[in-house]
Amino acid sequence: MSRAPQSDYVRERKTLRALALAPVASTDELVGNLARIYTDVHERDLGRYPSAEFQHAAPEIMTEMFLMRAALHDRIGEWQAQGLMSREAQHALRDTLRVLRYASDMMGEVHAQFASGDDSDPVQRAFSEVSYNTFVHPRFDTGTNLDFRSGDVLLVRGTKHNSAAIARIGDVDSQFSHVAIVHVDENGRSHLVESLIESGAGIQPLQAALAHRMARAVLFRHRDPEVAARASRLIYEHVRRANETGGRPILYDFTMKLAGAERMFCSKLVRIAYLDASDGKVKLPAFTTRFNATNRDFYRRIGVKAEESFAPGDVEIEPAFDLVAEWQDYRYTAQVRHQDLIMTKLFEWMEMHGYRFEEDFGVRLIALIGRFSTRLSRTAQDLVASLFARIPPHMPRRTIATIVMLHKTAQPLLEDLQHQERLKIATEGRPLHPREVFDHLEQARRRGLGRLGYLVAPRKSRRAAAKRA
Repeated sequence: MSRAPQSDYVRERKTLRALALAPVASTDELVGNLARIYTDVHERDLGRYPSAEFQHAAPEIMTEMFLMRAALHDRIGEWQAQGLMSREAQHALRDTLRVLRYASDMMGEVHAQFASGDDSDPVQRAFSEVSYNTFVHPRFDTGTNLDFRSGDVLLVRGTKHNSAAIARIGDVDSQFSHVAIVHVDENGRSHLVESLIESGAGIQPLQAALAHRMARAVLFRHRDPEVAARASRLIYEHVRRANETGGRPILYDFTMKLAGAERMFCSKLVRIAYLDASDGKVKLPAFTTRFNATNRDFYRRIGVKAEESFAPGDVEIEPAFDLVAEWQDYRYTAQVRHQDLIMTKLFEWMEMHGYRFEEDFGVRLIALIGRFSTRLSRTAQDLVASLFARIPPHMPRRTIATIVMLHKTAQPLLEDLQHQERLKIATEGRPLHPREVFDHLEQARRRGLGRLGYLVAPRKSRRAAAKRA
């Protein structure tokens, strides 16, 4: 008789949650505990469990993993007060939260019988109750529909390759590409205030935003409701006035610099809201993202000038906020996981092997059309929007070209991984493990002989690869 996952996998997860709750007296002890959790989850082989029993146990396992993420997040303030949140501890915590979420996603995919989605499928509204898509922290679970409050911060992940690039752009492998702030007006109507690459700072109804196609969303709430309400009101009014007739629209800030308020990127908008509301006392983020100096060429191409900044994923370990709820669409979690891992490898190849994006005539033409299309008709803009959203008039030509090359390089790799995963599911009833994904990507790099799409290795490396072939 086979051993049920409930008596093994779930029990082991509960043991790890106890480790997450264990008191620590030093940074080394904290990092060690987090490393144990990460290693155990990362090295777990789903093939050791019977697929039918594993599918039945998936909801319990997913719930346990969410509770472990919640338990870790609840302790960040305590660890910060103890002086334990060193850079090493920050990275260990982010790594652990990431691997727990990936493992939970894979359980959800098993439970959903590996359903996949495309643009023709109905959009699931975030935080709607659809077969274990939503998890609510026990402290905020009232048994009724999730409520949104002024000042709540929504951390999300889109399904495009440039979303994966934003999530992986710094020294931290995040799973999120965008952040925004909720405002509930005097009439009880909920809005989302945000800054988007294509349109700058703007406002849209919250329910419309939640119905956009995205893979995951996490809701955070500041612990001071008065500061939170003031932050949402101030930034809502500021953005509303900027977008009125005669106002001065707030363009997107590609530099990622925290100084100045004339232009804003998404997390900078949230930062300014809380800075203004607290008279400068709430300074987000507590823990920044840094940009690796070895990859400066890529940062220049996309317009980043900061050496460190407030990336969307930094919200996940912000000690001033409580984790309220998480939502994910299991039709897309495998896709964005693969996109994440592709970007991890692309950036690694740039940093370790000197790969760089190399434009050709076609890319230069697309970038030129993209720049001019902002002054042409909506139809002309739609030609470029097939690759990414509306192009703002101040987006540099080089940035447009880089987004195009990123998409055209990553998409064939994604399609190959999706094919490999379908084979894995058909033969073994389980998805690809991230280490298997990395193996496939390294094989693709070796086959490319120094060129993958528009990503090209130094000439010396290409000659050496050709000789080895």
